[in-house]
Amino acid sequence: MKNLTAITTGELVQGSDEVLIQYGAYRLKQVKKPNTALFTNKRIVNWKTLEPLVPLVIVTNRSYSQDEIPRHVIIIKVMNTDEAYWKFVHFYRSQFDIPIIAITGTSGKTTTKEMIKHILSAGKKVTATTLSSNSRTASLQYLLRIDDETEAAVFETAVGSPGDVTNAGKYFKPTIGIITNIGAHHLNYCKTLEGYIQAKGEMVDIIDPTGSLILNAEDVNTQKIDFSKFQGRIIKIGKDASCDFRASNIRYGQNGMHFTVHHNWLAYEIFVPGFGEHQVYNALAALAAVSDLGVPIPVAARHLYTFRQLNKQLQKFEGINHSILLDDTWSITTTSLEAALNVLNSLGEGKKKIAVIGTITDLGSWGYIIHEQAGELIYRIGVDVLITIGEHARIMADQAVRLGFRAPVYAFKNTTLVYDLLHDIVDENTILLIKGDMYSKQISKLATELKVKSSFRSE
Repeated sequence: MKNLTAITTGELVQGSDEVLIQYGAYRLKQVKKPNTALFTNKRIVNWKTLEPLVPLVIVTNRSYSQDEIPRHVIIIKVMNTDEAYWKFVHFYRSQFDIPIIAITGTSGKTTTKEMIKHILSAGKKVTATTLSSNSRTASLQYLLRIDDETEAAVFETAVGSPGDVTNAGKYFKPTIGIITNIGAHHLNYCKTLEGYIQAKGEMVDIIDPTGSLILNAEDVNTQKIDFSKFQGRIIKIGKDASCDFRASNIRYGQNGMHFTVHHNWLAYEIFVPGFGEHQVYNALAALAAVSDLGVPIPVAARHLYTFRQLNKQLQKFEGINHSILLDDTWSITTTSLEAALNVLNSLGEGKKKIAVIGTITDLGSWGYIIHEQAGELIYRIGVDVLITIGEHARIMADQAVRLGFRAPVYAFKNTTLVYDLLHDIVDENTILLIKGDMYSKQISKLATELKVKSSFRSE
């Protein structure tokens, strides 16, 4: 491999650039370990803080006197730091001819990614994003995890704002793309639902022209993306007869979902751990992706059977007073709320169904409208008792009542009084859904309190 001076077309000012680079950074605070290449146009003043991190390579457009630079700090002078950074990124990515899968969507990204990783890891060395850690600042570190032994990689490409998917594509240059679904989220930066759909649609532009794009054929907002310029292969998943991977005979099992998948005129029986029809769509996307890489569906199905359901994503526990508790406190969007309410109703047939719902975040000026839409979902799907937590969450309750929701409704500013209320109204014939955001400590704490202490492992 060429040394960093040659890659960046820079000038070696101090030290030897034959050092092994294991980490990369473009901000000083990102430098946590030795063997890091830091690309910065900021002037470094406090060199002492960097001494424990040597050997360290600094690629910069600034000039330093040799007496101020610590030993074992390597300096490469370049004309333009940003250009040097991207030369390094593109060179590093070009060293690997492996399948790379990029996944975006409002809900299901992490689960689909973990399913693909689980299936592929049975026979390959796979690199992947850690759980849902998918921020734009993490892309370089994930790219550098690909090494000579890596045989496949799976990355989430989240959308916090327009350009995020395009930016991720510059790093990973994926060969397979997946759009799980598109709801309404991150409208504080995308401004409108159309802007959010367009941001997700950037996936079309980052997939290799000879690659594949896997789509939920029945997702209304995904259908609004212009796919006409995509030169690769489009693979559709869903329940419609036109889908390349079609699910039928979907039914609930004790710990997950059973369904039949139809592909190339053959049918296969599948079981996927985790409840809900949305979990079937996650599994369809995973099966389509690994099948595109040559994994036979029966082999993939066998590995999918042993998939471990993700923490706080509709996990089933024994709750207080011998009730059933569904802990869905990983994240909340209208898309995931609809899925959770449908699971509550399916598992709760013949039982009292209680929903405890927190605030939806990252909505900006759209907060009121989206919470109203959540209220419409609650009214349409229905529960026997509704409890909301938070000022914005109350909008859901008010909207549901305005539309004609007749079940008992309790709206709280915080969780202080919620446990005592639930303790009074929950019994062995109750199924309780708690739905919120991983960043809400109140909701997480309440979910923990509602679990019977001896049942911290989900069924």
